[in-house]
Order: sequence, then structure tokens, then C-alpha cells
Amino acid sequence: MKQMNEDNKGIITVRFTGVICAIACFIAILKLPIEYYTFLRTIVSLGAALLIYSWIKQKKYSLAIIFVLVLILFNPLFPIYLHRKSIWIPLDIITGLLFLIIAFYKKSEPEKKEEKAAEILPVQKTYPRDRIVSAKRNTIITS
Repeated sequence: MKQMNEDNKGIITVRFTGVICAIACFIAILKLPIEYYTFLRTIVSLGAALLIYSWIKQKKYSLAIIFVLVLILFNPLFPIYLHRKSIWIPLDIITGLLFLIIAFYKKSEPEKKEEKAAEILPVQKTYPRDRIVSAKRNTIITS
């Protein structure tokens, strides 16, 4: 039960983070003041860092690598300036879609095969007292 609660918290955290970051990326398509883009860098970087931590903990390194690239692109400490809005718009859309896919991707669990309980038949044991020895034939008959 404890493990299930931790899994549910992880799923809720990933979904919440993905949705918030995706919305922020989609809003960034609009013409907004520079302060919003600084806010966007901060939100997306924190979201990417949280997801990277979560996936490294789960040993899903391929997803972690993708979001390391997002973290590098959107980091607020050493910002990458592309100077053209026409370059950032596709990057914002792709990043927003990436966060949405991660937020709502349902992990398919392998189907568990139902184990059929093998019918255990009682084993009849023979005991020395159950043996009948026929004096005429010298054969042993078991019951």
C-alpha cells in the first residue's frame, strides 16, 4: 500500500509539472515582455530538473537525456539567446508538446498472466502393513 501511494504521488507530480510547463511554453508564443521569458526559463528549468531527477531515480536514462537538453536550452543562469522570436516559437511549441506528452502518457504495464493453481492430487502412500503376501504365489499385492 505504501508503494502504491508513492507511485501515485510521483504520477501526480509529473502530471502537474508537465501541464504547468506546457502552458507556460504555449503562452510564450505570444508577444510578451522580457520578464515573462525569464519566468519561463525558470519554470521550465525547474520542471525539467524535477523530471530528470525522477527519471534518473527510476533508471529511465533516455528520457532524462532529452530533458537535460531542455534544461540546457531554458536555463536561467547561463541563458542561450537566439535573438529571433521565429526561432523560439517552434522550440516553445516542441517543448510544450514534450511536457504534455510526458504529463499524459500512460505507461502500459505488461499483462500479468493468471497463474492457474495446479490441482494437487493426494498421493496414496503404501505402508508395509498394507501389503498382502500370498503364500501360494510369492507375489506381493498392494491395495
